[in-house]
Amino acid sequence: MAQTRIPCLMMRGGTSKGAYFLRDDLPAEPTLLDEVLLAAMGSPDARQIDGIGGADNLTSKVAIIGRSTRPDVDVDYLFAQVSVIQPRVDYGQNCGNILAGVGPFALERGLVTATGEVTRVRIYMENTGQTATAVVQTPGGEVRYDGKARIDGVPGTAAPVVVEFDDVAGASCGALLPTGHALDRFDGVYVTCIDHGMPVVLIRAADLGRTGYESPEQLEADEPLKAIIESIRLQAGPLMNLGDVTQRTVPKMCLIAPPVAGGAISSRTFIPHRCHPSIGVFAAVSVARACLIKGSVAHGLVRLPTGESVQVSVEHPIGEFTVAMTLNDGSVTCCGLLRTARLLFDGQVCISRSVRTGN
Repeated sequence: MAQTRIPCLMMRGGTSKGAYFLRDDLPAEPTLLDEVLLAAMGSPDARQIDGIGGADNLTSKVAIIGRSTRPDVDVDYLFAQVSVIQPRVDYGQNCGNILAGVGPFALERGLVTATGEVTRVRIYMENTGQTATAVVQTPGGEVRYDGKARIDGVPGTAAPVVVEFDDVAGASCGALLPTGHALDRFDGVYVTCIDHGMPVVLIRAADLGRTGYESPEQLEADEPLKAIIESIRLQAGPLMNLGDVTQRTVPKMCLIAPPVAGGAISSRTFIPHRCHPSIGVFAAVSVARACLIKGSVAHGLVRLPTGESVQVSVEHPIGEFTVAMTLNDGSVTCCGLLRTARLLFDGQVCISRSVRTGN
């Protein structure tokens, strides 16, 4: 049987990798869309052997992008987290790493025209209704991918992609502190529930009898720890306005500890059941924001510079992630970060015609 061919770019965005599609090349009906994305990525299967997914949550991601009709916005971006081992697609969160590739994709596909040495691409994030600006290097009118910017978790160097976020507080949960408190308690453990672009539950590692400096492999093998973390996550979800999160990938769970490498705070993040080898973009933004909240579990551990412009370095297992925040009377008015992206493959993904596409 012949296969259905769908135009697709494979791109690395930050420390993630995913399939980038034009919105008009995919079915609009939600059920059909899920079927197509599952087939394209090869889910459900632990190896994703029959698709282009990389058998890991960090490489089983999809960006769906189209020209926007909204004022002061260039493109609309919908992020899809395709489960590796379950027949499920989650649209309930953003991905700031995949976001780093949206500006280059928009230029590659002609949704946006280069404006000079640098092109600013305004992006509407459909998952949360927030906006951001990607600053992309475009010398000679083409996207530049080679450069000298380096980010932890990616070998070598590349051209910088600066992502500037508009107000992302409460993007998924409706409030920066969705429970209404800087400090909550579940199973006798104090936590901070926060949403500054990503719903995250912060827990002091010491409160769970851990150092917070364990390797991801050690933490993933720690079944008693994972059971406690999951119990807290399931209790926190409804209070964070996320409903029953049993089958969801949010909130992320983050163990924190004092910094050890000159940063502001050390982190180990579960996404939510596997330990992230580094930390996600929006998770880092939420952790950094929690560091500035008096009474949070992070506030007593953090080492921060002073001033109106603060750079919060969030340490993670393989390096650090710096979040730049601008303050006004103690409130965060703007945050941004440095990412890189690279076009990996331009072609067509093929799926069986037995999969309905609506076309």
